[in-house]
Amino acid sequence: MSDVRIDKYLWSVRLYKTRSLATDACRAGQVKLNGMPVKPSHEISEGEVYELNIEQVHRTVQVKALLANRVGAKLVENYLIDLTPQEEYERIQMARQYSFEKRDRGTGRPTKRDRREIEEFKYK
Repeated sequence: MSDVRIDKYLWSVRLYKTRSLATDACRAGQVKLNGMPVKPSHEISEGEVYELNIEQVHRTVQVKALLANRVGAKLVENYLIDLTPQEEYERIQMARQYSFEKRDRGTGRPTKRDRREIEEFKYK
C-alpha cells in the first residue's frame, strides 16, 4: 500500500468526521507539511509530520503506518503518533471552561436586557 491520499488518511484515522471535511480542510490550507499547505490528493508516506488546524486546535501528527480504510477509535494509535503539545489541549479546555455565554439548563432564552449585557461584555 503505497499511494494513500492525505484526505483519505485523515478521515481514516478519525481526525475528521467525513472525508469531504478532510478534503475541504486541505483546500483551505489547514493541513500543512513542512509549513506548506498540501492538496487533498497529496500522497503520504510513513514518518511524515503534518500540522492541522481542527476547530481552533493546532494539532501535530506523525504518520506511523499507512491505511486505506477507516479504523476504530481504539486502533488509531497503531497508525498515528500525536505530537501535539499538552499546552494546546489545556488551552482549549480553559477556553471551554470559561465560556461566558454558557447558560444554565432550563433558564430559557436571554432577554433583551441579557443580550445587551452580553454584547457589552463581549465587544467592549
